[in-house]
Amino acid sequence: MTKTFTIKQGQKPTAEQLHEVSEAKKRPIIFDEDSPELSPAMFKAIRSAVIHRNRSKNA
Repeated sequence: MTKTFTIKQGQKPTAEQLHEVSEAKKRPIIFDEDSPELSPAMFKAIRSAVIHRNRSKNA
């Protein structure tokens, strides 16, 4: 299940949200045909695209 929260700048997460994140970190990542594990080359390409996007947003 995916939960979406909108956090405004300067807003701190609640204790419940922090607890949910810490519990989620303990669970394994499950890959399937809809979300397969990325190859190292694909991971590098996505990471590069994210860095480029973030630079464009902050400019």
